[in-house]
Amino acid sequence: FIHQPTMMLTGPSSMRAMLPAGPVASGRGYLVVTNVATPTKNPAQRLAKRSKVEIIKEKSDYLRHPLMADLVDENTFISEESVQLMKFHGSYQQDHREKRTFGAGKAYMFMMRTRQPAGAVTNKLYLAMDDLSNDFGNGTLRLTTRQAYQLHGVLKQDLKTVFSTVIKNMGSTLGACGDVNRNVTGVAAPYKNQPGYVIAQKVANDVADLLAPQSGAYYDVWLDGEKFASAYKEDPKVATDRAFNGFGTNFENSPEPIYGAQFLPRKFKVAVTVPGDNSVDLFTNDLGIIVITNEQGELQGYNLVAGGGLGRTHRNADTFPRLADPLGYVDKDDLMHAVKAVVATQRDYGRRDDRRQARLKYLIHEWGIDKFRSVVEQYMGKKMQAFKPMPKWEFQDYLGWGEQGDGKLFYGVYIQNGRIKGEGKKALRTIIEKYNIPVTITPHQNLILQELEPAWKADILAILGAAGIQDVEQWDPIERTSMACPALPLCGLATAEAERALPDINVRIRAALVRAGLPAAQPLLVRMTGCPNGCARPYTAELGFVGDGPNSYQIWLGGHPGQTRLAEVYAERLKIRDLDPFLESLFVPFKEGRQLNEDFGDWFARVGIAGVRALQAKAAAALAPPAPAPVPVANGTGNGNGNGNGAHSAGNGATATLTKPLTVDAATMAALEAAAKAQGKTVAELAAALATQFGAKKV
Repeated sequence: FIHQPTMMLTGPSSMRAMLPAGPVASGRGYLVVTNVATPTKNPAQRLAKRSKVEIIKEKSDYLRHPLMADLVDENTFISEESVQLMKFHGSYQQDHREKRTFGAGKAYMFMMRTRQPAGAVTNKLYLAMDDLSNDFGNGTLRLTTRQAYQLHGVLKQDLKTVFSTVIKNMGSTLGACGDVNRNVTGVAAPYKNQPGYVIAQKVANDVADLLAPQSGAYYDVWLDGEKFASAYKEDPKVATDRAFNGFGTNFENSPEPIYGAQFLPRKFKVAVTVPGDNSVDLFTNDLGIIVITNEQGELQGYNLVAGGGLGRTHRNADTFPRLADPLGYVDKDDLMHAVKAVVATQRDYGRRDDRRQARLKYLIHEWGIDKFRSVVEQYMGKKMQAFKPMPKWEFQDYLGWGEQGDGKLFYGVYIQNGRIKGEGKKALRTIIEKYNIPVTITPHQNLILQELEPAWKADILAILGAAGIQDVEQWDPIERTSMACPALPLCGLATAEAERALPDINVRIRAALVRAGLPAAQPLLVRMTGCPNGCARPYTAELGFVGDGPNSYQIWLGGHPGQTRLAEVYAERLKIRDLDPFLESLFVPFKEGRQLNEDFGDWFARVGIAGVRALQAKAAAALAPPAPAPVPVANGTGNGNGNGNGAHSAGNGATATLTKPLTVDAATMAALEAAAKAQGKTVAELAAALATQFGAKKV
């Protein structure tokens, strides 16, 4: 620690200046002197090994090359270098595994993802996205778990048309993917009479603006450098705070003042909410921002949490999900500087040699939250205040009808796994176009229709009902709260189904709960992904499915319904065919041992993984069906005709020898008897013949 009251300025430029203690004048007013530990050398100066992606970023001229050339050549795909750069622009190259044709190779197409801070979508943009999905996509719109759109099935030749259309309709895809700040999630409820919600939604937008790439490459690529006049203007304070570089957060004279030519080591995720409302899965983010107001609803400041993240790799213990830790409290005027300080710390100290270890959560895991805070404070130029007490966190989905607080209504529409398609897609467009309303995408892949007059209610329900869109009360509680990622056939990382499989899995889960004697409306938070990256956040679910092969899943149990506790790995490679007995033997001890109104996740956490395993084993033994009757088979010394006389039957002279009794269930036994009768054989003869055919030992 610095013993004399001095202030140390640090940053990626390696220039350091020692300033005398005392008030320091700047655009931010007077700063509080901070005595914190200061590293002797910025890690950004070390000539360490860097991953291949780091080299691609450095040579790209701020995300331009070779992407600009690859987009206009004759290929249906882009190069590996451009694939990495394309992510920053908001798109992934994909291969539709079910549309490959023999001899033609991969079926290349692109997924485009938008940037929608707090999920806000204007009427104009919604209609444009709906048109694009029909004209250039696969006819569907996908709502994501980070409150954005995904448009699947776009061909390379149509990319410029699609991207430029989004831009010209007041949308953006910039920073929706890649090693930058991703879409900022925020509380979706359109409460106009609750200041905290209004502030949170504006903060989400401001943080998205603050951390958006600045070089102009996005417009060079998609608008050919055309100047585009937008009616949207960012808050002037955001621009001022971005430019401020009193404590080494910025690269001077760089097209990317915060990111520099290397951008961040990995993706960075931010969520904004109000105390108690965990509709955003706050603790799974790199940075969580909580709006603090006084009793009059006036903004005071912000609580910050940091270090969350869910992505991991199967059977690699060095990768793991992590929930964010309380970082501190900052006054309202310091938020953007605090955000920059957190980002700069990750930028300069996060690992760039191993992308699997490059997220902020690993830096905080290595350092601890106290050391991390001390370095963040250097980039801020002042100490953080103590984290303010918080109420209990609860999950909210804002489905169904609600009052905005200004005389108008909102209606939250449940969208199964976020996929808007078919007649439901047409119905939603009809309502949105007819009433000229905006919408909000929620962090749980649903859609909120806003600014609704009470007189429209009956008409809206009629339009939705005619298209088969059910009111939320008609959905099973498991279905209502479940989420799945798109997975197969488009996601290149998926090894198992998710979106297409989860509806049927939810039915089987409900059936198992009922068989175990639990209420027909027993809630259970279920999430499924096709790979371990965690896009649908299975690691905070009470029951999480994580794909690890065809029809095979790693099972995670014990998350909290309020999304404040991580689940634990419980089973490896559970095959879907074995799901029903697995679930029933799990739910029986839950039913027998739960406390009053105790949720499954809380029961699991209270009993512990070892205790649950023992209880499940006991239940499985009690639920096991009686052993099936053995099938008589030839013993290898007779002819297999069942008469015991040992006479050889006509054939190739070979008979089947079974070293273990063959047992089958009653249905299979009946089928064997019927087949044997039809062939004029005994059951023993038929069984012996089948055993020989399918690999039994010949003598």
